[in-house]
Amino acid sequence: FFSISDSVDNSMASRAARCLCEDIGFAESEQFLVATVVSELATNILHYAGQGEIRIKALQCCGRQGVEVLATDHGPGITDIEKALTDNYSTGGTLGLGLPSVKRIMDEFTIESEPGCGVRCLARKWKAI
Repeated sequence: FFSISDSVDNSMASRAARCLCEDIGFAESEQFLVATVVSELATNILHYAGQGEIRIKALQCCGRQGVEVLATDHGPGITDIEKALTDNYSTGGTLGLGLPSVKRIMDEFTIESEPGCGVRCLARKWKAI
C-alpha cells in the first residue's frame, strides 16, 4: 500500500512494483513496463486528484503468477471513460497517452469513475509461461 501525495511516493511505488515483479520472475522488460504503469497511475492521481493510493500485490491463479495494481483517488473523476482511453485525449493538458498505454501494457484493465467521486483503476499482468 502506498499513499500517493507527491513525486517521491510515485518513485517508491514504481520501485516496489519493479521489485515485486522481479521476485515473481517477470522478465526485465516486463518489470519495467509494470513499473511504468504504476508511475503513470500515480502521476494521474497527483495531477488530477492531488492524492490517492496505490496497492500492489502478487497474484496466483490457476497455476499462473502475476501482479495486481489498484489505484484509487477521491478526485473529480472522469466524465467520459471511453474518451479517456483514447490516444491523445486529455482534459489536463497532457499528451493523453497514459491510460491508453496502461490498458495496452497490462493483460487486464478496468476503470470505474463517476464525476465528483474519484477513480478506481485495477490492472493485472500475468507472467509469461
